[in-house]
Amino acid sequence: MKTRTYVLIFILIFVALIAAAGAALFFVGFAERPSVPARAYLEIGLSGALAEYPETNFWAALVLGGRPLAVHDIWMNLRKARVDGRITGLLLRIGFLECDWAKCAEIRDAILEFRASGKKAVAFIEEAPEFDKEYYLATACDRIILHPLGWFGLTGMGGPTPFFKKALDKLGVRAEFEHVEEFKTAANELTESGFTPSHREMTTSLLESRFDEYVRAVAAARGKTEDEVKALIDTAFFQGEEAVKAGLIDGLLYDDQLVDLFKAGSQPAGRTTLAEYDRIDPASLGLNTGRRVALIYGQGPIHGGTSLAQTMGSTTVARWFKEAREDDGIAAVVFRIDSPGGSAVASDAIWREIVLCKARKPVVVSMSDLAGSGGYWIALPANKIVAQPQTLTGSIGVLSGKFDLSGLFAKLGVTSETIARGEHADVYSPFRAMTGEERALFKKQILWIYERFLDKAAEGRGMAREAIDKIGRGRVWTGRQAREIGLVDEIGGLSKAIELAKSLAGIPVRDEVKLVVRPKRTSFFGSIFAPRLSASLRALPSEIRRALAWASLLEKDRTWAIMPLALGF
Repeated sequence: MKTRTYVLIFILIFVALIAAAGAALFFVGFAERPSVPARAYLEIGLSGALAEYPETNFWAALVLGGRPLAVHDIWMNLRKARVDGRITGLLLRIGFLECDWAKCAEIRDAILEFRASGKKAVAFIEEAPEFDKEYYLATACDRIILHPLGWFGLTGMGGPTPFFKKALDKLGVRAEFEHVEEFKTAANELTESGFTPSHREMTTSLLESRFDEYVRAVAAARGKTEDEVKALIDTAFFQGEEAVKAGLIDGLLYDDQLVDLFKAGSQPAGRTTLAEYDRIDPASLGLNTGRRVALIYGQGPIHGGTSLAQTMGSTTVARWFKEAREDDGIAAVVFRIDSPGGSAVASDAIWREIVLCKARKPVVVSMSDLAGSGGYWIALPANKIVAQPQTLTGSIGVLSGKFDLSGLFAKLGVTSETIARGEHADVYSPFRAMTGEERALFKKQILWIYERFLDKAAEGRGMAREAIDKIGRGRVWTGRQAREIGLVDEIGGLSKAIELAKSLAGIPVRDEVKLVVRPKRTSFFGSIFAPRLSASLRALPSEIRRALAWASLLEKDRTWAIMPLALGF
C-alpha cells in the first residue's frame, strides 16, 4: 500500500512540474509583446543542422532550448524584414551548415529578395577552413566580413565515395540487391568495390552541374570571370588580407565592430535576433493574409503509416492533402518536398491523394535538397514542379533486396534450423543466400513496379513512355538538368512555387495569401496527449534520427524507390 502511495505522489509531483514548466514557457512566450527598435538590423545565426520545417512542440523547446533552425522560418522572417520599415539591414553569422546546396540556394534567394528592397545585408565569418557551400550563400550579401585572424578555404566539390563490399566480405556479410536499372546505385556502396561505369558517369555529371552553378553564382556576385573564380578555388586557402586582396571578402572586423556597419551617420542601430523577430505576426506587416493556400511539408524517407520525426508517413501526408482538397477555403496547395524516397507503396498512396486533390484545385511542388525516386514519384501529379538548380531529383527506378548474414553467423558459431511450408517461405531469412530463382523473382517484381513508375511519369510530365525510360533507369539529375530534359518545369524556390500556385488559382500575383502550413506546431497540452511522442527522437543527434528512420523503413517495406545515400560531394 505504501509503495503504491509513493508512486502516486511521485506521479502527481511529476505532472505538477511539467504543468509548471509549460505555464512558464507560455508566459515567457506570450506575456511580453514582441518589440523591435525603431531602427534595427535583423541578426541571424546560420550554422549546424538546417531542417525544412521541424515539427516542433513543447518538448522540443524544453529539451533543445528553442525552435530548431529551419529554412521556412528564415524565409518567412526575411519576407517580413523586407517590408518592415523598422528593419534597415541584415547580419548573417555564417558557420558550417549541415545541409545540402539547394537549401543554401533557397536562403540565398530570400536574401536577394530582401536586398531588392534597398536594404543592406552583411555576412560575417569567423573561421571556416572548408566553406564553398556557405560562401555560395554569403555571396548573396552586399558585404562579406571575416574575423581579422580568421581563414577559410574554397576547395571546390568532390571527395571519396566509400565502398564496403570487401569489408562486408571479411565479416561474412553479403548484400543481395536487385535494381532497375543501371543508374539505380543506392546499394552500390554495399555490393561493389568501386564505381561501375554508370555510377561514375552519373556522379561526375551531378558534380559538374553543381560546380558550374556555384562558379557562375560567385563570379556574378563578386564581379569576376568564371576562370578567375576557378583559379581562386584551386588556390584553396586564404587568410585575412589575402582574402581581401583576392576580392573574395570585403573587410576584416571584430565582432564588436559589426554594429558600426548599420549606423546612419552617428545614429546607432538597434538589434533584433531571429528568435525575437519570429514572434512578430506577419499579418501586422500586411503579409500572410488574404485567400488561403496550403503549404504542406514532406520531409525524410517515405514509409507507410504515421509520420515520425523527420520522416514522411503516407497516412499523415495523405490526410493533409485530403483536408486541403475538402476545404473549399483552400485555393491551392504547395507541396514542399525534401526526400530521397522510400517505400514504393507508401509513395503511391500519397500520389493517389495528390491526384484527387489536383482534380479540385491546383497543386505546385517545390523541391528542396532531395526529391528523387519516391520523392519524385509523389511530385508527378502536380500542375507544376519547381526545383533549385542544385536539387537532386529524378532517380526513376526501384530497388529491393536483403542481407545474407550466414557467413557472419558461421564465424560467430550461430546455427539455425528451418521448418517452413512454402518453397520460398524463408526468402528474407538472413541465414541463407537467395537462390538464382529467387533473384529472378525479385527482379520481376521490381521491373513491374518500374513499369508503373514509367506510366505515372509519362502521364504526369506529358511525355512518351520511351522518353521517360531513356532519362529514367534510376538516374539522378540536378534541378538544372531536370529542367532541360523535362522532369521539372521551373527553376526557383518556395517563393516561385507560391507565385505559380496563385497564378493557377486565379489570384493576382501581387496579392498576399495566407499560408496554412502542415505539419502544425504542437501546443504544450497537445504534445502531452499526442498519440506519438516523437519529440524524444528529435532531441537525438540528426545522424541517429536518420539511422532510426531508415531502420524503420527497411523493416516495414521490402520494395524501395530510393536515391543513393551518398554521392561523394
